[in-house]
Formats: sequence, structure tokens, C-alpha cells
Amino acid sequence: QVQLLESGGGSVQAGESLRLSCTAPRFTTKDCGMSWFRQFAGEEREWVSSINADFTTRYSDAVQGRFIISRDNAKDTVYLQMNSLKPEDSAVYFCQTYKSSGTRCNSNLWGQGTKVTVSS
Repeated sequence: QVQLLESGGGSVQAGESLRLSCTAPRFTTKDCGMSWFRQFAGEEREWVSSINADFTTRYSDAVQGRFIISRDNAKDTVYLQMNSLKPEDSAVYFCQTYKSSGTRCNSNLWGQGTKVTVSS
């Protein structure tokens, strides 16, 4: 059963850009914070970025200044604009719901991921 659905991954050259999308087919996410995580081959998931229900954003040091997280509540969709991609960004990217700003949220739900490959 799909809770969240990621899309937009693909293969690009270093320095290029991709935009990932995450949507919730079965519920509304407007009251949730939304996070992006990534998982490198053979490693555990690493937090990338978050956006609260009040649109407050945070980024990991690894992507600060290169990635931009945003959301469109009318579409129940969160985006991750990934610019200046590096080979070390290659991973499977996942989105996750969490409670933020004291709002009601169906939290700690995940998608199946979308794969990003960056070649030098």
C-alpha cells in the first residue's frame, strides 16, 4: 500500500539539476511537516531537508545552498529542487511526514523512493 509517492529521479551529469516530487495519494499532507531523506548504497538513510507545515525550512550541511525544498498544499505535494548536483548526491531519495507546529498530521509515513544518479 502506497502512503507517499516520490518521483522525478533520474541520471544526470555533475552540475545539472533535478526536481523531485512527493505526493500523498491517500490523505492530505498540508498539516504535516515533510522531510527528504536519502540512502546511499549499503548505508542507512541520511536526512536531507525538511519543511514545516508553516513553511519553515531546514537543510543538511551537505546540500545547503544547492537544494531548495518547497510545497504546494493545493496539490498535497512537496518538492526538492536539486541544483549543482554532485556524484556524492547519488542515492535513493525518500520523503517522510512528521508533526510540526502543533498541527494534526498522519506522521512517520514513507514512500518507496526515487533514484538519483549523478555522474562526473
